[in-house]
Amino acid sequence: MLEAEGNHCFVCGPSNPIGLRVKFRLEDDVCLAEFTPGPEHMGYDKVTHGGIVFSLLDDVMANWIWLRGQQCFTGKAEIRYREHLPIGTHVRLEGRCLKRKGRLAQMEGKVIRVEDDEVIAEATGSFMVPPGQVS
Repeated sequence: MLEAEGNHCFVCGPSNPIGLRVKFRLEDDVCLAEFTPGPEHMGYDKVTHGGIVFSLLDDVMANWIWLRGQQCFTGKAEIRYREHLPIGTHVRLEGRCLKRKGRLAQMEGKVIRVEDDEVIAEATGSFMVPPGQVS
């Protein structure tokens, strides 16, 4: 795993005092985490801000690579919001690699409501690994 530079990441950094502090893990080639948005994550009327939802998706996709010991950077991402995410709703994050070629990884991410396994939002993205880190 990579060292301290990611410790201040807004989504997963344990050293960021205003961050989300999401803890990612790998299981069966899937990056997983859980999150429950609070009032500080609100966009309007008790609904989680869409930027927070996208940040969760971006990080679950990137952490699939990060947890394998490589840095990566988002090259392109597309998100589809399927439902709003009310504050206090427990969700599961899932990230998978669709295709990997050289420095480029094609990824997908999902935010899934734990209560009924409904997809709240999903994204696809292209992530680039810096030169010299490709295994």
